[in-house]
Amino acid sequence: MTPTTEQPQPSLPYGTPEAPRIAVRGEAHLEVDPEIARIGITVAARGTDRREALTDLTRRNTTALDLIKSYGDAVEHIESGTYSISPELTRHGRGERIRAYHGRVHITAELTDFTALGELTTRLADLDLTRIDGPWWDLRPDSPSHRQARQQAVREAVQRAREYAEALGTTLAALVELADIGAENTPSHPAAPGRAMRSMSFAGAAPEEAPPLDLEPQRQHIHAQVNARFTMAPPRL
Repeated sequence: MTPTTEQPQPSLPYGTPEAPRIAVRGEAHLEVDPEIARIGITVAARGTDRREALTDLTRRNTTALDLIKSYGDAVEHIESGTYSISPELTRHGRGERIRAYHGRVHITAELTDFTALGELTTRLADLDLTRIDGPWWDLRPDSPSHRQARQQAVREAVQRAREYAEALGTTLAALVELADIGAENTPSHPAAPGRAMRSMSFAGAAPEEAPPLDLEPQRQHIHAQVNARFTMAPPRL
């Protein structure tokens, strides 16, 4: 006779009469000041000759980068993005010919000094054939505000569970599970460049030096959620 092996029984999500379970959700909503601001700079050039357009684009790009770097520690990060040189075609008889070449290069700058942000943005906008987009306000990934929101969500879950237990005339016994919302099946999402708040876009060159822009940082909203399960002492019903 073949001995049978007992299969382990899965734990019940609803507990037992001797150890009832409470499942709650804890949430936290915080509003904090941003820590960084990103701006996008697009430098353009145009010429009838490819080499001429490329040389002009290189010069304008260097000018923009030197201006950004001149702000020192106020600029935390600079990144060059896409670059392109493309011909502009026009009809010539029955065919086409190249009328001009257009070049573009994109730069992203990340600043922590918001006073310098307004001045730098204005000075960049004064450059010829230069477009500014932003700012995008954001928090750093390791910002203490994220930790504060998560801890507040946990405390709110514990408090809610205690209130349920008190309503039944009993107390919590143990924590069984604590999880972020969707932690077991989190979909993948592409990284966002940041919260695009109070964005602006302008280009061109002013004949005189313009005064610095007065940019008011956009408050950031943080939301944290957790699911929690507790056991409690059996209530007397």
